This record gives sequence, C-alpha cells and structure tokens, in this order.
Amino acid sequence: MDAASPPLRKIIHIDMDAFYASVEQRDDPSLRGQPIAVGGGGPRGVVATASYEARTFGVKSAMPGARARRLCPGLIFVPPRFDVYRAVSGQIRAIFAHFTDVIQPLSLDEAYLDVTVNKPGIASATQVAAEIRRMIEAETGLTASAGVSYNKLIAKLASDQNKPDGMCIVRPSEGAAFIAAMPVRRIHGVGPVTARRMHELGIETGADLRARDLPFLHAHFGSAADYYYRAARGQDDRPVHDRQGRKSVSVEDTFFDDLSDRDALLAEIERIAASLWTRIEKAQAWGRTVVLKVKFADFRIITRSKSFTAPVRSPDQLAQAARELLCAQLPLRMGARLLGLGVHNLESDEEGEQGEQFALSL
Repeated sequence: MDAASPPLRKIIHIDMDAFYASVEQRDDPSLRGQPIAVGGGGPRGVVATASYEARTFGVKSAMPGARARRLCPGLIFVPPRFDVYRAVSGQIRAIFAHFTDVIQPLSLDEAYLDVTVNKPGIASATQVAAEIRRMIEAETGLTASAGVSYNKLIAKLASDQNKPDGMCIVRPSEGAAFIAAMPVRRIHGVGPVTARRMHELGIETGADLRARDLPFLHAHFGSAADYYYRAARGQDDRPVHDRQGRKSVSVEDTFFDDLSDRDALLAEIERIAASLWTRIEKAQAWGRTVVLKVKFADFRIITRSKSFTAPVRSPDQLAQAARELLCAQLPLRMGARLLGLGVHNLESDEEGEQGEQFALSL
C-alpha cells in the first residue's frame, strides 16, 4: 500500500448464497435442483431472490414476476417465510459473534466483520473466514461466500468473486491489481447510470478509472470523484461499525433523455417501485411515508409525500401511492431528469415482526 493508505485492517465480508431460495430448498427436498424464485408470482409480483438454477435463465432479484416466468417457463414461485429467514440469520450472526463484536450487518444475509483482533486469537483472517463458513454450513445446512481483505470495498467485491460457496483473499499488495482488472460496473458505488457514463468516456475497467486524474473525475462525476479516485487505487478507510438506526429506504434513477410523456413516466415509477419493494423486503424496513422525488431538466428538485397510519406492507400499496404522487404532478412543467421513490418513518425491527408474512403474500 502507498503512504496514503489507512492502517492495515483485516476485514471479512460474508454473503450467503441465494439465501431465501437456499433456505426453501433446504427445507423442501422437492425444490432442490429446481429453478425457484422467492416472491410474488402474480401480475405485480417481484422476485426477492432466485436459486442458482433460475439464475442461469437470467432470473434475478427485483425482476417482475411476469418477466421471470417468460425467461424461465418452469420457474417455481415460493412464498417467502420471513420468520424462518430471520431465525436463520440470527443463527449466522451468533456464529459471527463467536469471533468478533465488530459486526456490520447489511441485511439478513450479509455482513462485514473486522477480525483484526478476534476473540479466538487467530492470526490469519483467512482461517477465521474458513471457520465461519464451516460453522455456518454445519449449523444451518447453507453455504456462504467470503471475501477477505484489508478494507470493506475489496472484501465486498471479493466475496462475489468465487460464488457460490467460495472464498477470495486479496492481500494489501494485490489490492490495486484486483481493482484494475475489475469492470467498473462491479465496483461498489458505481451504479448503472454512472457505469454507462464511464463507458461513454472510455472507462471500462478499474485500470481505466485509475488512468484518469482527479480534475478529470471532478469534471465528470462531481462530488463522487474523490471516492472513485481512491477506489481505483484499492483504498477505502471506512471502518466496520454497527449500523445506525436506518431512517429511510429509497431507489432513484437518472435518465439519459429527459422524460415528459405520461406513459413513460408511469412505466418508470412502476419499475422503481418494484425495485424499492425488493430493497424493503431485504432490509425488513417498513415505513409509513412514501416519498416521490423528481429532478427536472434544470436540476430543480421537488419532493412529494403520502403518509399512512400503518407501515406500507404490500407492493401494490407502494406502487399505488407512487402513481398517485406522480399523477398529481402531471403534466410536468418540463422533462424529468430523475425519478426517485422512498419510504420514511420506519418502524423498529421489533415492531415489524407482526404481519411480516403478509408483506409478500401475492
């Protein structure tokens, strides 16, 4: 590492393999080896996660159920059982706690662990990760993939490198080369819109990104430039920490061509609502207020909201609220450059336990 790099840490990112689908296949032998999707298979249903057998057909999370069925005619939809997923997640986190108290859960099925100093006193982070994966499989019957590195950025990328049921270790001397070979679309923090923008600028890999100096990145990516500059060099000094209380969950998308057509706008808000619902389910974050965000061609932003007496607990309710909020603004005074949707006023996990199975019962 160069002089600008932070002190060496030992970070593990654990990511369960097709978690919801794997739990269903574990508990129902008839589903093993079958293409399955957990979620709603109805007209407005959304795939929460898909088994690896289904993924070979192109089925993936946040995909509308109807599209998933077209891609994989033999797809089996399974209603979610969040009480079971939460129980298994608790087992997994208890295993993490055997090794460290420095745990940052990202969702029910993935987390960062700082094992620089660990409870058993194991010197090798690779050995810690191997033991965690062994214990998870022994106690739950499920497999997990792990990334082991010196920071969170690379550990997360590494955990996806050898999925499923794999492990990837990236040492400090290897970090820059690991990022250099990575397609920029895979780098955490580079979304689809930014990836397309980078493609237009001839930036396809981490090496291409590193070749651009900071003034160039500032000119094209604004406030995100510093992050991209450091990421291209394998640098990330964010600590692993317990997640603070989540305030909201949101999804937004920026368009290459400003949208003003009513049907096009409604189609986009439907798609964004479906993506948001998948994120809500994964985070188990139920909110009472739906918020619409519109950024116009002149970069002016408006937000509009609709609140309910109880948390939004179905994708139909979320999509309906989104449509009503958007339709109230139509026709727009000028084209929309961005649409966003979020839920705020979230309830705690404890309050959210009751009624979870209703959330995806479509």
